[in-house]
Formats: sequence, structure tokens, C-alpha cells
Amino acid sequence: MIWLALAACLAWLVLLFGRGWFWLARDDDRDAVSLPDPAAWPSVTAVVPARDEAATIGITVASLLAQDYPGEFRLVVVDDRSSDGTGDVARAAAAGDPRLLVVRGGARAAGWTGKLWALEQGLREALAEGMAPAPDYLLFTDADIRHAPDSLRMLVRRAVHGRRVLVSLMARLRCDSAAERWLVPAFIFFFQMLYPFRWSNDPRARTAAAAGGCVLLDRGAFAAAGGLGPIRGALIDDCALARQMKRQGPIWLGLSAPDDRRGEAPEGLNRPRQAARVESLRPYETVGPIRRMVARTAYAQLGYNPALLAGMLLALALVFLAPPLLALFAGGLASALGGLAWAAMAVAFLPTLRRFGLSPLRGIALPGIALAYMAFTLDSALAEWRGRGGMWKGEAGPRMDGDAGSRVN
Repeated sequence: MIWLALAACLAWLVLLFGRGWFWLARDDDRDAVSLPDPAAWPSVTAVVPARDEAATIGITVASLLAQDYPGEFRLVVVDDRSSDGTGDVARAAAAGDPRLLVVRGGARAAGWTGKLWALEQGLREALAEGMAPAPDYLLFTDADIRHAPDSLRMLVRRAVHGRRVLVSLMARLRCDSAAERWLVPAFIFFFQMLYPFRWSNDPRARTAAAAGGCVLLDRGAFAAAGGLGPIRGALIDDCALARQMKRQGPIWLGLSAPDDRRGEAPEGLNRPRQAARVESLRPYETVGPIRRMVARTAYAQLGYNPALLAGMLLALALVFLAPPLLALFAGGLASALGGLAWAAMAVAFLPTLRRFGLSPLRGIALPGIALAYMAFTLDSALAEWRGRGGMWKGEAGPRMDGDAGSRVN
């Protein structure tokens, strides 16, 4: 018991002080307003893949066309064989704005995941001969993302000022339902633990990550990296893209910071939810949709390797499950060390909870939340073994060996 307790404490010592200070959750875009404007604003084309997104695509399109961006801007929406009128909703939201082009997507090409094939079709239309001159930057964003009016301007500022070939913001996820309040903050916490943002943003480090809901790319560097072709079958496409782009130059990933002009309401108070520069509109009213979101890529993250799956589950059990079990059921020093590790866990989760305006007491429940994510990961492996892995919009994705470019390095 003592050795198990010591191992759990050592694990948390490493996580707190040796993993890029990920748990502080300080890497965000608050400083964007202080960055200088570029000498000349580059042209940008946004590409939005959308299949059956009628509920949100109108808001996404309207927010993109309402950008206060001083440079040339165009928008391409790929209506990926939707059956709910997604393309019509997008056109209606544009109200005749000539900057919008809606492309009707075709059947998924062999070897491509659904989202990447939709993006590829949009890129081909946007860069086709006879169209406007090729843009300087590309913005990949999802059909359920709302952008504040200054979103694109801040992204370009950071890219140009820091000479970043990729700039990505992790959209603020909804945290309204009970399922969202319990599970969404942990998703952000675990993502940062897996991909410490400071490591990803350090040109000297090998770690590379991005958040697929909002990715700005230097088109020249993107072309030099081979475009989407080299990662066409990657399920974790955002991190695969980040790894590919980091070979071309420095990248930057951060959280979409809350809008400081509006106060965050403490949990339980009936006050408006705080806005963010980039935020997701997709609701997760129950546990099921969150489980499917995690299960889609969790086993791919482990390279479809059963040994890595077993090792990861054992590691998570040591880090998240052993401390409370030792604190509650062991005795003497083992119980004290287990309690210390449990307290460290709760303290580490506190900054993320604060970002969502949630009670710090929820940190005590992180072991149970981690257990749920372990179950989601097992579900991901079971889906793969049943031939249903990587589901996106009802289609199972292709499997690449190790899901090329998706693993942490």
C-alpha cells in the first residue's frame, strides 16, 4: 500500500511541476488585443465542412460574414450530402453576400475521413483556377462554431506577429446541462494534460496540437507540407495537421478566453453565461453525446494497440483512482499519502473549473469523472474491434496504422 501511495504522489508531482504547467490553464488569447496590426492585412478564405448542420450553420455563417476584418475575406461552406437543408440555411444566413460560396460535396473518397474529404473539396473549389487569387491564409472552422466579430482579426494578428504557420483556438464548449457541467471541464483538462499547450507552442518541443474547431493556416506553409493529403485518413485530424505544420514553422494553440467585458456568473446564479471569442454551439444534454465524442478517437490516440490501452488504463487508475481509494480505505501513512495525492488532483482541476464558473468542490469528484472517461476509452476500443470505429456523421472512418500524426510525441 505504501509503495502504491508513493507512486501516486510521485505521479502528481510530475504532473504538477513537470508537464508544462498545463493545469494552470493560462494559455489563452487574452493578449491578442495588445498585439500589433500587420502592415498589410492578408487575404483569408474560411472553409466550413457541414453535414446535417441546419441547426447551427446559419449562426456560424452569419458570425463569419460579420467579421470586422480589414482584409479580403471569402467563405466556402461544403454541404456534405446533407439531408436537412444545410446548404439552403447557409445561403439564407448570408442574405446574398457574394463572399459566400456553397459547395455540394460528393461521396467520400477512399482513404479519407469524412471531415477531411469535405475540407479537401472546399479547398479545391476555393483554389480552383478562375476563382479569385489564392488567399494568404486559410481558416478551417466547424459548422457549430460562433465567432465574435474580432475573432479573425485577432487570429491573423497572432499569426503575422509571431510568424506562426498555424494558430488555433480551442472553442469554449457549452457547459449548461448537468452532463456538460460534470464532463466538459474534464475534457479540457485531459486534453491539456495530454498535449501541454506550452510544449506545443514551443518550436523546440516535439509536441504539436491544434483544436479543429478553429485553425488558421499560412497557405504557403500548408502547401509546402502537402496539404491535407498526407493526413487524409487521420481520425485526430487537428493534431495530425498541427504535427505536419510544425515541421514548417512555429505553431500556437490556446484556449478561447472569456470576454472580460462580461462577468462570469458563479454556479447556481441566474445570470447570463459568459461569451468567448470562439465558442461552440453544440449541446451535450446527456452523457451519450459526450461519450460518443470521446470514443470516436480515443483508441486511435493509442495507435489501436491493446497493450497501450491496458497500460493507459493502469496509469489512469494509479493517477486518478488509487488516491481516493487509499485515502478512504487504507490506514496510516498510505491513507495520508493517498489524501495528499487526491488534494493535489483537486487543486490541479481548480483553474479549469474556474474558467467555467463552477464550484471548486467539483474537483473532489475528478476520480469519478476520470473513471467515466476510462469507460469511454474502452468503448472506443470495442467500437473499433466491431468495425464501427471513428464514426463521423454515421460513417465509419478509414483506419491508418497508428492514425498517422495523431499521437503525442
